[in-house]
Amino acid sequence: MFEALTQRFGEVFQNLRGRGKITEANVAEAMRMVRTALLEADVHVQVVRKFCDEVQAKAIGAQVISSLKPDQVLVKIVHDELVSLMGPVDPRIPFVTPGPTVILMAGLQGSGKTTTCGKLAKYIMARGKRPLLVAADLKRPAAIDQLEVIGGQVGAPVYTERGHANPVKVCRNSIFEARKTDRDVVILDTAGRLAIDEELMTEIAQIEQATTPHQVYLVIDAMTGQDAVNTARHFNERLELDGLILTKFDSDTRGGAALSAKTITGKPIKYIGVGEKLEALEEFHAERIAGRILGMGDIVSLVEKAQQQYDAQEAEKLQKKMASGLNLEDFLGQLKKMKSMGSMKDLMKMIPGLSTQMPDMEVDDSEMDRYEAIIHSMTPGERRDPSIIEASRRRRIAAGSGTDPKDVSSLIKSFAQVRDMMKVMSGMSMLDRMRSVGQIAKMAAGGIIPRIKAGSTFKKRRETQKDKRKRRKKHRR
Repeated sequence: MFEALTQRFGEVFQNLRGRGKITEANVAEAMRMVRTALLEADVHVQVVRKFCDEVQAKAIGAQVISSLKPDQVLVKIVHDELVSLMGPVDPRIPFVTPGPTVILMAGLQGSGKTTTCGKLAKYIMARGKRPLLVAADLKRPAAIDQLEVIGGQVGAPVYTERGHANPVKVCRNSIFEARKTDRDVVILDTAGRLAIDEELMTEIAQIEQATTPHQVYLVIDAMTGQDAVNTARHFNERLELDGLILTKFDSDTRGGAALSAKTITGKPIKYIGVGEKLEALEEFHAERIAGRILGMGDIVSLVEKAQQQYDAQEAEKLQKKMASGLNLEDFLGQLKKMKSMGSMKDLMKMIPGLSTQMPDMEVDDSEMDRYEAIIHSMTPGERRDPSIIEASRRRRIAAGSGTDPKDVSSLIKSFAQVRDMMKVMSGMSMLDRMRSVGQIAKMAAGGIIPRIKAGSTFKKRRETQKDKRKRRKKHRR
């Protein structure tokens, strides 16, 4: 979401490198660039003005100690202000005892509210709760059917009253049903509209009065930019919102809603939707998002994603296999786990040092499916010992996977490089291992998963080499 903003901030800090100290002139110049970057990212003008004034006031006259440089000092100031802009946020849901805890979900039509209800149900089920989904959207055709399908996918029951036309009574009855069936959380999926109107706001206000929910969340589409913030402001005037949920956070939008929502509405962003899968709901942490915006990566979120896929026993087994040497059967299992963690491009953005290089990289996640097909076309013996794969075997594997023999050779060669690096890493301390993460990621991205096509950096380097050859020819003449 923040690629363009990250690139612009990088240019700002690049201009400060090499300066001896922070002065009023170079801070003013940097703030002009920051102001332009934020406005281009569709951040509310009021938020931009406040943010730039705060950064400028703290930056002018800031002491640059010998171990730091002016650009590093400004990065720290901007990071702290971004955190202050978006936070603090407590993503935990205050569950009540005795239950049920009632959560009212509001939002416009098309914001992804019904899907988010299913994601939230799955999220709280992973924390030992027993949610009941309530189909209170009686206006939109097939809304009830959609919620029943989602409920079946996450394993949560759905309360419906298909013959009823009053959503207030449906919501009230659902709470009695939750008590009868021992459900400790009730998630109300209310109706949306294509735009805010009085009928919608009156209906939701009546549901709130009848059910007295413990939490009221507004689901807004991050792709709508300033419209999302305006929607949140209107809802907040009629409802006592407890937080916001931003959907489509993995899109290529400019990120203005995420940076403006807290300041304009006074309500924190609690969760973000980062994909279409029902597992793709993350807690919102201002510190981590600020790190992503400034190109620092987000190693904490990356570790949390990994922990969801690996328990302690699996991690210990993987550690032993790394020491002895992984084979392609092990790699196939890890490949499937990595795919469930999200797209490779999003994962690479979380690695410090790689996030700033992403604009020059084109990552194709479909390559992962190709490599899976190649490994599945191998015999068990070939997966355990890829060194036995010679020309005739490569042709057979390529024919079975619908690929080229060169692709098979590339996979085997790149896998051997990463395997050897992992052997070395298995004996490192945790600190040294973290320092090697970026190097391994680059190696993996360059050959195994996924293939990265050369970007503008490579093209410029190739053109320079051509120029050198031309100059040598002229010199010889």
